[in-house]
Amino acid sequence: MIVRPVRNSDLPALIELARSTGTGLTTLPANEERLLHRVTWAEKTFRGEAGRGDADYLFVLENDEGKVVGISAIAGAVGLREPWYNFRVGLTVSASQELNIYREIPTLFLANDLTGNSELCSLFLSADYRTGFNGRMLAKARMLFIAEFPELFGNKIIAEMRGMSDEAGRSPFWESLGRHFFKMEFSQADYLTGVGNKAFIAELMPKFPVYTCFLSEDARAVIGKVHVHTEPALNMLKSEGFSYQGYVDIFDAGPAVECETSKIRAVRDSEALVLAIGTPGDDATPYLIHNRKREDCRITAAPARLAAGTLVVDQLTARRLQLTAGDQVRAVALSAQPVTPRESK
Repeated sequence: MIVRPVRNSDLPALIELARSTGTGLTTLPANEERLLHRVTWAEKTFRGEAGRGDADYLFVLENDEGKVVGISAIAGAVGLREPWYNFRVGLTVSASQELNIYREIPTLFLANDLTGNSELCSLFLSADYRTGFNGRMLAKARMLFIAEFPELFGNKIIAEMRGMSDEAGRSPFWESLGRHFFKMEFSQADYLTGVGNKAFIAELMPKFPVYTCFLSEDARAVIGKVHVHTEPALNMLKSEGFSYQGYVDIFDAGPAVECETSKIRAVRDSEALVLAIGTPGDDATPYLIHNRKREDCRITAAPARLAAGTLVVDQLTARRLQLTAGDQVRAVALSAQPVTPRESK
């Protein structure tokens, strides 16, 4: 398996993937014209022909037979070309000493606070390939790319997580709030944002704070909660240092998580090393490995062994990276290493 930049020839595979995502992945709509535009723009981005506000680093996961089975992306900056909306979950306090009443009411405030941050987005892996290293490699490859080219990204990275919806794609949060203002199904609003039609959000979204006590119990229960299929992705991001800071999606109330770029584990702990080809060993640690190129970027995950400034990998791994012994790589352990507790004296 290899993670690489998207190419125009990947379009049929991307359309197939988009059709299998269901609702909730707004940045990968099953729209051929929109996907073609995105792929073309991603190719320009990797060539260095797009500013940060327009940059779309779109990656695919390809197996050894050349089949595209997954996708992930990094947006260079959100909200610099069109407004970026979230709800900030805050608190409104009302009190009366005379009546002996004190109320704390969770309140939703429409905000553009996350504007300018880079975003991890469009993560999707075909169900048949959700085994072994594949999911972690596809998700974390983006972080290693950021580590190699930090000047291309913001000081903070965010990720919007898919919120709760049922098997029919019905969102309780949307039914209780969004439907009253947009007069359309959640899936339609989800699709419109995915194809770039976001003007209706600014035109129709309530501008005043929303007291959550006016929402249904089901809607209140899903604020800041992720879809069951998204829980593994959320746990992975938490292990890399991301956390929820009170921002949620305006449609399904899924949480936005964030981390300072330099504090992401895969960024902070990655090293520039010299590639060596040999036998990593039976107990070798799985590493995420990048060939340190941008337009010709190739990233894989494989057992490897650190040895005096070199990274020892097997011949297959070197071939996947299209590298030879002595070439430069950037690498980091695929997962955070457990810390062995010390006995107190």
